[in-house]
Amino acid sequence: MKQVTDTILMIRPVRFRMNEETAVNNYYQENVKIIDANTKAQQEFDDFVSALRNIGVHVIVIDDDPDNNTPDSIFPNNWISFHENGDVGLYPMFAENRRRERRPKVLDTVESSGFKIKNIIDYTKAEEEEIFLEGTGSLVLDRVNRKAYCALSPRADEDLLLEFCEDFEYTPVIFTAYQTVEKKRLPIYHTNVMMGVANTFAIVCLDCVDDRKERKNLVTHLRKDHKEIIQITEDQVTSFAGNVLQVVGSGDKQYLVMSSAAYHSLTTHQIKAIKKHCDILHSNLNTIETLGGGSARCMMAEVFLPNK
Repeated sequence: MKQVTDTILMIRPVRFRMNEETAVNNYYQENVKIIDANTKAQQEFDDFVSALRNIGVHVIVIDDDPDNNTPDSIFPNNWISFHENGDVGLYPMFAENRRRERRPKVLDTVESSGFKIKNIIDYTKAEEEEIFLEGTGSLVLDRVNRKAYCALSPRADEDLLLEFCEDFEYTPVIFTAYQTVEKKRLPIYHTNVMMGVANTFAIVCLDCVDDRKERKNLVTHLRKDHKEIIQITEDQVTSFAGNVLQVVGSGDKQYLVMSSAAYHSLTTHQIKAIKKHCDILHSNLNTIETLGGGSARCMMAEVFLPNK
């Protein structure tokens, strides 16, 4: 069982903008006017893909369909996940316009890239009951130790999480993570904004977990699995320092991937702690972060499927 992969699926945006349907509970989106936002997002996307390919990561790029008018298609990890046994998970999405991101072409392209899909586990009917679990945005997976870390929110339903854990044979680690919005503590929309799990370490903002028992349980699980906990602050979460993903490049070299904003928010001590485990790759995603409220990790759907 592997925690990191050398293959990533990414969707190139064609109608990127601030998505008004997701802004109701994604408080990281900023309603600012950016001229030529889609062109700027495409440039950031292309530069990011080039940076990944330059270190030897295999990136499958699929263009979004302009007819679908899907402003958040750049974040495919929320609606699909790929697993080593050939399973694919399809997930129910909170925003109606994000449901159109699920296209058969994506699965066809992954298969034609040499991968085998054996079984599709489809949770999307839950949308009819207004129940959501947004893929590896809601679920931060420790694939080796079979743990699913999940911060409950309007986009992460506990019962559906438990169903996922039963189907995929994971142990749930459940908590609620908060951020301060206009002096109120409100749930963070996705777990992967405040934490990421790598092979031998975890980046996590423990200050987001207000409940002491939940925080202790989270720490206990990470320590039990011998993960060094590298803590980040709530301010660093706002700079997307928790929205990170470890990947494998050429020669089996591992990298922690993040945005430049995330990287520049880190202290020298935190960078040193990460570099004990692996190198860091960062890329400018400013437009995507500002309007999309998501960052590097959200843009990458890891492919763990078996080869044909």
